Amino acid sequence: MPRTAPAIVRGPFSRTSTAEEAVAGIDLSGKLAVVTGGSGGIGRETARVLSQAGAHVVIGGRDEQALLTAKRDIAAISMHAHVSEHPLDLVSVPSIRAFASAVASLGRAVDILVCNAGVMAVPLEHAPCGIESQLMINCVGHALLTSLLSPMLRRTAHARLVYLTSSGHQLSPLVLDDLNFRNRPYDKWKAYGQSKTACSLLAVYVAGQMMRKGVTAMAVHPGVIMTALGRSLSDGEREELAKRLHGDEKTIQAGAATSVWAATAPELEGQPPAYLEDCAVAEVIDTPNYHSGVMPYALDADQATRLWREMERMLGEPLPL
Repeated sequence: MPRTAPAIVRGPFSRTSTAEEAVAGIDLSGKLAVVTGGSGGIGRETARVLSQAGAHVVIGGRDEQALLTAKRDIAAISMHAHVSEHPLDLVSVPSIRAFASAVASLGRAVDILVCNAGVMAVPLEHAPCGIESQLMINCVGHALLTSLLSPMLRRTAHARLVYLTSSGHQLSPLVLDDLNFRNRPYDKWKAYGQSKTACSLLAVYVAGQMMRKGVTAMAVHPGVIMTALGRSLSDGEREELAKRLHGDEKTIQAGAATSVWAATAPELEGQPPAYLEDCAVAEVIDTPNYHSGVMPYALDADQATRLWREMERMLGEPLPL
């Protein structure tokens, strides 16, 4: 059965609030924050603002030069800023393990994990482990990373986990008997939608398993932001998408606000797993509008458990939390 939606929680912010506004007055000194996809776009802004608030930030991404540039620019905000970088390719299990080992080598608890990296509407490919690439990068890789970092997340009293999802989840529920498009025609948008449903379900499962250990886990829809996420789209597809979404766009600064709010807001401490948008818990909707709200299937605890077990089967290993 679907989870009962949590009571609506709204902070003192709106859809146009910035990440800096969302963290204003919060001191993250002594905290360790890990941000995937931290070399550009929303991830980089999230990392910058968390660092500005005092956190030691570890960023991961595929482009090593972009990582170094992001590290330099984030560190430049303050002489006290502490930023680490390490390559991370979420399509590769060895790369995920190496990134987790780099974080573990710091010898510290992880206070904040923002699973931000992702791809959208890419051509059909399968990861070396056989998993469809959008599902692997957006969801399964982050599930493995969460499992690997879970001992460090349990070492702090009030860890926060943030999984970036999207209103695109309304394009498709999970198709558990064919997650990898082996037996059905590949549709890049349905694959994207399925992967974003899966991201929301990660928050549901992880919260259910780790809430009693002080971990708060939430899914975040950042809004419509024109970033490199759409790099696989043709010029015509980008133009069509821009027309359809005209008026809904956010700046990168506003796009990162809900992630930062989820990672730091005191009022969200102990919040049941939720789908957040515009710095608020989203309304549960019954009919897709491809704009706002969350479909019940993206909050379904039974589906979340079945997804986790299927990811373990596909990876060929347990994912303990």
